[in-house]
Amino acid sequence: MESDGSFIVFPQSVGYGIIIGVGAAFAIGMMGLSWLLSKYMNEVQDSEMLSTAKRSIKTGLIASAVVSSWTIGSTLLLSCTTTYNLGVSAAWWYGAGACVQIIIFAVAAIELKRKAPNAHTFQEIVRIRYGAPAHITMCAYSLIQQVFYTANLLINGSSIFSNITGINREAAIVLLPLFVIMYTLMGGIKATFLTDWTHVVIIFVIMLIFLFKAYTTSDLIGSPDKMYDLLIAASNAYPVEDNYHGSLLTFTSVNGGLFGLVLFGAGWAAAVDSQLFQKAIAADPAGALTGYTLGGLCWFTLPYALATTMGLAARGLEITPDFPTYPERLNADQLANGLVLPISAYVLMGKGGAGAVLVMVFMACTAAFSSETVAVSSLWTYDIYKAYINPNANGKRLVIMTHAGVIGFGIIVIVLAIGLGRAHFDVSFLTTCCGIVVNVCVIPMGCTLFWRKMSGFAMVCSTTISTAISLAVWIGYAYSQSKEVTLASLSTYAALAAGNTVAVGVPVILVPIFVWIKHDNFDWNIWKTNIKQADDSEFDEAHGLTNVLSGEELTELVISQEQQEEARMIRKRNIGFVIVTVFVLFFLILFPIPLYGTKFVFSKTFFRGYIVVTFIWVFFSVGVVTIYPVWESRQSIATLFKKLFYKETSSKLYSDEVYAIASNNIEKTNSDDADLKQRVVVNTEKVSDEDSNK
Repeated sequence: MESDGSFIVFPQSVGYGIIIGVGAAFAIGMMGLSWLLSKYMNEVQDSEMLSTAKRSIKTGLIASAVVSSWTIGSTLLLSCTTTYNLGVSAAWWYGAGACVQIIIFAVAAIELKRKAPNAHTFQEIVRIRYGAPAHITMCAYSLIQQVFYTANLLINGSSIFSNITGINREAAIVLLPLFVIMYTLMGGIKATFLTDWTHVVIIFVIMLIFLFKAYTTSDLIGSPDKMYDLLIAASNAYPVEDNYHGSLLTFTSVNGGLFGLVLFGAGWAAAVDSQLFQKAIAADPAGALTGYTLGGLCWFTLPYALATTMGLAARGLEITPDFPTYPERLNADQLANGLVLPISAYVLMGKGGAGAVLVMVFMACTAAFSSETVAVSSLWTYDIYKAYINPNANGKRLVIMTHAGVIGFGIIVIVLAIGLGRAHFDVSFLTTCCGIVVNVCVIPMGCTLFWRKMSGFAMVCSTTISTAISLAVWIGYAYSQSKEVTLASLSTYAALAAGNTVAVGVPVILVPIFVWIKHDNFDWNIWKTNIKQADDSEFDEAHGLTNVLSGEELTELVISQEQQEEARMIRKRNIGFVIVTVFVLFFLILFPIPLYGTKFVFSKTFFRGYIVVTFIWVFFSVGVVTIYPVWESRQSIATLFKKLFYKETSSKLYSDEVYAIASNNIEKTNSDDADLKQRVVVNTEKVSDEDSNK
């Protein structure tokens, strides 16, 4: 064990080998898959495909993508560290405090798909509704969250690689996103969804290995009962401050509750991040609600189950001679560097365990980076370039700008991550403090989707004033507690909880006041008529597609199809409200609060059942995010392999939209454009005839 807070297990060659080797393999694999889909499945990477995947992603892939994009290094490392410090309650609060936002977001996703079916970003609907001032304000908040969030995940990932393999931290910051940028340039958001699924499969498989090793086969633990005995001994040796009886096995924990409040507040920052809406926009309307709900339930298991296993294992084994630091405890530097998970894995599985942690962190960081890159490039392309620089840009020009956005964003966050790393900013601090600035947008964003009277004046005033108030409360509370303002005083659970909750809560008061001063009466149909799909016809034709529909025709076609789905979408939204109510009550009140209030300390029987339920939940999540997407896409996968095996390519290629219409046997639309109706029917018949001739 190194004195500088590192834990060198491997030579530098292993660190560079994982980052470069695995990164290059993913880049080559995804670029090859993008080429195959283009050649055999008519998926040309035009501007709409790059940014929205033609709004066709199904439920299972949405769920796995949500899990992947919500999972960063901090999800794996910080959850284990806080559980090591505070006990079982921290694992629950990390998962519950940050997953309910995903489930709540499912309702917003449905409403966005219903009211603005052709939107490319959430900021785009803000611009159409409120105009430039509110739009620029919203873009600024989103970019702040995205830039710091992405820089944070690079700092997090590079720190773990540096502390376990000894590689240069700044080199890791540069290399981690390098190959991600390459495959994102080639495959856009569709490549992001596919890599999300691959990364999630690997992360869940490794987590399952850890669970089975700790609770069934390990000589050091091997059963929930042995883990319970170790935790009782650890609680007696080193009682947890402000936990009931100092126990690791209780939810009656002051700091545990504050940590949950911090996570609940900080988790809302992700809603301001445009990548979450980007996945909603890319979703098939029928799958948005189910995809986000399942994604939230499955993501919960990652920090919860991993920390309940590895965080508790580290704390229990720390008092045994098998632990690397015995008889000393982990020091502050090791905890700040997030080494609880890798050290715990090393104790249980040797170098193989530490290597598995490196792979998990690599997968989490690169998948999240890819999602952020696509979201920021779309924001740049549609909300800055097309909105204010070149409103008449065609699809070819938008593709160029999207690629420029991918490269530019990568350079900016790499430079920022290196700077923040040199300034020794703590990863957990960056994770939890961003919400104090950007959470102020959550209520105005909800009002934008659900309240006609919401105005641009109210959005601008409520967000900016609330930011000033939340920063003042955060800094003021930190000063009142320690009589100084430092990174340490600003990083306390109480100060962060105060800042994050005020940021979410103050707009609840300010928005109605500013709406009363100046209100609007918005016509929801404006989003349908004024937001149009990009015209990629020239680009598609240049890449071999024929019978391509123009942007205007595609816009009209999508709107007409949406009108047919209106009743079903409203029903799904209402179901979503019920689902949200049930799960929010369960995660935040019905389960944890009685355990907190009754000062209950887990018995051995209760802990055994707790672990059994954890395993069941993990198995459910594995099925949803790994098997379900494959089952759901089985026909497309079979078609691709059939064409590969028989070397079949269409003698005449059609646009994705026309082919989709043919596949779904849609022979007419509600459009008033007779020519469009005829083109759709004719193209449908041509595609159907071509398929039958094969």
